[in-house]
Amino acid sequence: MSSKDKDGLKASATDRFERGVDLLRQVGGENYDVPIRALDDIAPALGRFTVDFAYGDVISRPGLDLKTRQLCTVAALAAMGTAAPQLRYHVLGALNVGWSAQEIVEVMLIAAVYAGFPAALNGITGAREVFIQQGMMPAASEVAHDEELSRYEHGMQALDQTSHGSGAAVIESLKDIAPDLGRFVVEFAYGDVIGRPTLDTKLTELTTIAMCTALGTAQPQLGVHINAALNVGVTNEEIVETITQMAVYAGFPAALNGIGVARKVFTDRAK
Repeated sequence: MSSKDKDGLKASATDRFERGVDLLRQVGGENYDVPIRALDDIAPALGRFTVDFAYGDVISRPGLDLKTRQLCTVAALAAMGTAAPQLRYHVLGALNVGWSAQEIVEVMLIAAVYAGFPAALNGITGAREVFIQQGMMPAASEVAHDEELSRYEHGMQALDQTSHGSGAAVIESLKDIAPDLGRFVVEFAYGDVIGRPTLDTKLTELTTIAMCTALGTAQPQLGVHINAALNVGVTNEEIVETITQMAVYAGFPAALNGIGVARKVFTDRAK
């Protein structure tokens, strides 16, 4: 037995659908169902899967709150660089669930480190469109670092905070072949970007895990950041939920590969 809900989506009278619609409304706001309705004439089943599975089964899971999930979704879509309409939808969704425009901008900056400048530039372009439409453009400003520290010192401080010393070993391992690459990791990736104070270290690591999982080409780096996330207080469950969510946005192979990396990290740390 099926019916139409008051917004016009085809309802299946299941808990999955009801959970999915409730969450989709929170993310999408007034026009939450526009992308779903656009499928009615060609792939209505895909619209139903989006509600039932993506939101009803996955996003509704209790191991990670909706606000954190939404920022991880923005991070993954920005890093992938292949889903501009969906990125704009989820940037709006991030605003709708309580993130500020500046916090979303910070995620785009992190994408420059893990997915490259083209992905970050495209992501910030999409975000700007949403901010202008919503009248929420953040003030353009630079974050000042401790002037007593050099960029390298600031970067090593941020790296040590999450890696507990293992990061320094990675930098040391590059000295015989690409010492400048190691310096760039410290000065730019950590000193300029990851060491910025707008997002706390837990959020920085979870969004990085989302990016590395979604990219599907960075298993060693994913393992490093799963370790870093655990070092700063993220739980196993939160990591598993972040990776599982990537099945929706980057596909099951990416999520399965990510879970394989997480299993190894969890096992090694338990020894």
